[in-house]
Amino acid sequence: MASADRRHGHFHELETQTAEDRRARHWAGLSALVARAYHAGSELRGRLEAAGLMPSDIRTFEDFQAIPVLRKKDLLGLQRKGDRLGGLVACELGRLSRLYQSPGPIYDPEGPGPDYWGWAEAFFAAGFRPGDLVQMTFSYHLTPAGLMLEEPLRAIGCAVIPAGPGNTEVQVELLSTLPVTGFVGMASYLEVIADKAEAKGFDLKNDLRLEVAFVAAERLPESLRKSLEERLGLIVRQGYGTADVGAIAYECPELTGMHLSSRAYVEIVDPASGAPVAPGEIGEVVVTPFSEVYPLVRLATGDLSRLVDSPCPCGRTAPRLAGILGRVDDTAKVKGQFIYPAQAAEVAALFPEIAGFQLVVENPGGKDRLTVCLELAGELDQEAFCRKFQERCKLKPQVAVLGPGEGLEKSAPRLVDKRTFD
Repeated sequence: MASADRRHGHFHELETQTAEDRRARHWAGLSALVARAYHAGSELRGRLEAAGLMPSDIRTFEDFQAIPVLRKKDLLGLQRKGDRLGGLVACELGRLSRLYQSPGPIYDPEGPGPDYWGWAEAFFAAGFRPGDLVQMTFSYHLTPAGLMLEEPLRAIGCAVIPAGPGNTEVQVELLSTLPVTGFVGMASYLEVIADKAEAKGFDLKNDLRLEVAFVAAERLPESLRKSLEERLGLIVRQGYGTADVGAIAYECPELTGMHLSSRAYVEIVDPASGAPVAPGEIGEVVVTPFSEVYPLVRLATGDLSRLVDSPCPCGRTAPRLAGILGRVDDTAKVKGQFIYPAQAAEVAALFPEIAGFQLVVENPGGKDRLTVCLELAGELDQEAFCRKFQERCKLKPQVAVLGPGEGLEKSAPRLVDKRTFD
């Protein structure tokens, strides 16, 4: 398919709504969601009552913004406080389509219906079209990414190879023997596959038939995007979302930021107060997905961004996120997984030889690297530590043992993110 054919058109009419129509749709969705979540799930009821509010008090967008935010890290405890994941789910669990588990662990309910997570418009904007054969390299085991991103491809009319992560030799074999035109996964893994294919003697542009790639789950440096597009001769676009709410925003062909998804109402707020910041200012991304079964009202993602509201040449009218500009709290997403210092502390507690630790995240060459800096009070079995760490945190770390005089101060942060995204 010609590249130009992948750069035009929209998946549905919601992408080109006027600001007035979009605002009316958002308010209708939020009003219905608050009423349903209050009566069907105990979590929002408790949050509103603690703030002295009732659903009848929520009459305007300003009233809605007075609802205290729900922090993603609080889901860990809330989901264990009773039936239906602590009252967060507005139906019996047996009425769901699927129930996943993400690191934490946090459970991610999927409701019934096609493209529940709302990614189809994002894939279409990225350039995927009916008839594409797509290689899916996200996991299908317990975590939602594989199926979450397969269903929108099927909604568009693509065929999907459920390759999953790893097995790079097989990934290259699939790409070189089948007419695969689309790739879905992490940009860093596409680079690994490209390196492996070149090492095996393949011409990336002539022996592989990739035309479009949708990447997610990690930050995408522009240098890596440019390298992949030049080496493979394809279009690379990224999406932003979470396992809790699905699609939040996505890039279009024009690369003017990430258009907000029609599936959710997105705010940019002051991380301390939860109140909206002035237009164009940096704040925390707060998301309310229009989901009847899992109504997460005002979920604070911990990510920092700002809104861009100038017209986009692609014709989509939704405001755009100007990228993800940092993290509010002490968590970080590394290789597609959130890492929580509290989880690392649980592992460290298993080894009495560990007197202190600090997580350091870097990205030399655009590739995420997690190092655990350890202050030791005795001889440590590093292999056993790394094995336990990977079991609990789903990431394999590098270990750096601090030498004499390099001990960690008591006030030192448990996690330091040193990544740069040039």
